[in-house]
Amino acid sequence: MSEASYKDAAALDRSGTWTFDEFADAVTRFHGYPAPGVLMGFHMVEAAKRRLPQGVLYDAICETSWCLPDAVQMLTPCTVGNGWLRILYLGLYAVSLFDKYTGRGVRVYLDTEKLAQWDAVADWYLKRRPKHEQRSDRVREQIRSEGHRMFSLEPIQVRADHLVKRSKGPIRVCPRCGEAYPAKHGETCRQCGGASPYENRTTVGRCAVDPPLLEPVPLENAVGRKLLHDLTCILPGESKGAAFLRGQTVTAGDLCRLQQMGRNRLYVEGPSSRPENCVHEDLAAEAFARAMAGEGTRAEGPPREGKVNILAESPGLLMVDKDRLERFNLVPDVMAASRKNFSIVDRGSVVAGTRAIPLFLSGGHFRAALALLEDGPLFSVRPMRPAKVGILVTGTEVFQGLVQDKFEAIITAKVRAYGCTPVRTIVVPDERSAIAAAIGQLLEAGSELIVTTAGLSVDPDDVTRKGLEDAGAVDMRYGAAVLPGAMTLVAHIGTVPVIGVPACALYFKTTSLDILLPRILAGVPIGREELAALGHGGLCLNCETCRFPRCPFGK
Repeated sequence: MSEASYKDAAALDRSGTWTFDEFADAVTRFHGYPAPGVLMGFHMVEAAKRRLPQGVLYDAICETSWCLPDAVQMLTPCTVGNGWLRILYLGLYAVSLFDKYTGRGVRVYLDTEKLAQWDAVADWYLKRRPKHEQRSDRVREQIRSEGHRMFSLEPIQVRADHLVKRSKGPIRVCPRCGEAYPAKHGETCRQCGGASPYENRTTVGRCAVDPPLLEPVPLENAVGRKLLHDLTCILPGESKGAAFLRGQTVTAGDLCRLQQMGRNRLYVEGPSSRPENCVHEDLAAEAFARAMAGEGTRAEGPPREGKVNILAESPGLLMVDKDRLERFNLVPDVMAASRKNFSIVDRGSVVAGTRAIPLFLSGGHFRAALALLEDGPLFSVRPMRPAKVGILVTGTEVFQGLVQDKFEAIITAKVRAYGCTPVRTIVVPDERSAIAAAIGQLLEAGSELIVTTAGLSVDPDDVTRKGLEDAGAVDMRYGAAVLPGAMTLVAHIGTVPVIGVPACALYFKTTSLDILLPRILAGVPIGREELAALGHGGLCLNCETCRFPRCPFGK
C-alpha cells in the first residue's frame, strides 16, 4: 500500500474517540462478550499510542493470539488482514507499536509484579482460581478503574527482518486442485501438499477423478487378444520379472502358465480398454523419467512392468532435489524413489525409478505430476574432480619427533581413493606463524585442495584456525553435527577449498572427512545449514567391520 493510502487508513484510528464503557460495549458486539483480555488491551494500546510521535505511521506486533489482537484491530488501523498487525505467539501478554519505517517504538506488557495489587485480575490472568470461581464483574471493574496501572512500558527497536511488508508475490494455479495460491509456497498449494485441516478433502477440483474402471475378461476369452500391461512372475527367493509383455497376444498355449501364475482374468485390448482422459502407466512413467533425469543421468529404455529406471551416465555424486521429490510423491497415484542424496554412484548404476500406480493414470494427476517437474529435473550426477592435495600436519610433538606422524598415510589413502594426487606434505609445530607459512608453501606447490590435520579442539595450543586465518582463509565454518568428527573445519583460500580434520581421524576409520570430501571434490557448497543437516544420520555406529558408505552414516 502506498504512503498516501496508509495515511487514509490511519484516519480510522479511534484514539480518544471511545470511553472505556463505550469500548466495552463495542467489545461485546465484536468479540461476543466483554472479555477481560480485550478490555485490558484498551489501556495497553492507548498507552502505546500516546508514546508515539504525533503523525507517525505505525505497525503493531502482538505477542499473544488471545484477545489482545482484537483490541489492536478495534483501536488502530492495524489488522491481520492488511498486514500491519503481526501476531508472534510468544505466549506473553504484550503489544508493541512502532514506526513502520525505522522500527522504533514502544512495548507495553502486563506486569505481574504490579498485578499482585488487584486480586480479581490476578486470579483471572494467572489462573489461580477455576473459571467458575472467578469474579467476572470484579475483574472487569478493576480493569476499568485501575487497568492503566497494571502494565509497564519499554522502548523497543524492531529487527529489520520484521519491518519487511508481507507480499503474496506471484500467483499461480495449483496443478492439482485448480485453485490460485502464492507461487512462493512451491509447485502445489499447501492444501495439496498435505497441510489441509479437512479429513474429507484428500483430492479436490480438477484432480477429483476416480481411477477408470476396466473390465477384465476371463482367461479363456483372452485368447487372441493383446495384453494391456506386463504380467509379472515371482518365484519366491529365486526371481522376479515380466513373464508376459504389454502388447503380447495371448495364445491357447499360454493358458496353463497363466493359471500357474494365479491369473484367471486379464486386462486385454478392446473397445473399452482406452479410458478417456487417462494415460497408460508406461507412457506416464516414460514422461516422468525423462523430466526427472538431469545432467549426468538418463532414463533407461522402455518401461518394464510399468516402471522406468534412471541411470547414472558417469561416475560421481548423486544430487537429489529432496523437497520436490517429496512433493511429486504427494500427487495421487504416482511415485518415484531414489538412492540417498550425496550417494557416490558408478556409471550405469540405477539412481532412481518412477512409475504410475494404476494401470491408467487420470489426466489430472498426470498433468499435476508433470507440472511439479517443470522447474527442472530431480536427479543429477556431479562429477568429482580429482584434485592436487596439499597436506598440513600440525602438532609440536610430531614436529619434534616425539610422536610418529600417522596422519599423512591416512589422508593420502583417502584422497587417492577419489583419484586425487598428494603434491606435498608439511609438518609444523603448533605455532600460528608456522601454520600460515606452510599454507603458503602448499599453495605455491599447486595445491587445489588443502587438508589440515589436528589442532582443532579446545586446547590452548590448538592454533590451526588462527594460522589459517592469517593465511587468508575466509568463510570459515567450524563444527559439524557429526560423531566422530564434530570439530571439523571447512573454509577456502581464494578458489582453493580447505578442510580441517580433527584428531579423531587417527583412531576412527570413518569420520566427517569421509562424508565431506566427496562433496568438496564435486564442488557442492557446504555452508552452516549443510553442516547442521548432517546431524540426522551423523552418528557412526563404530561397527566391528566398517561397511561405509554402505551404511546409514552421513545419509
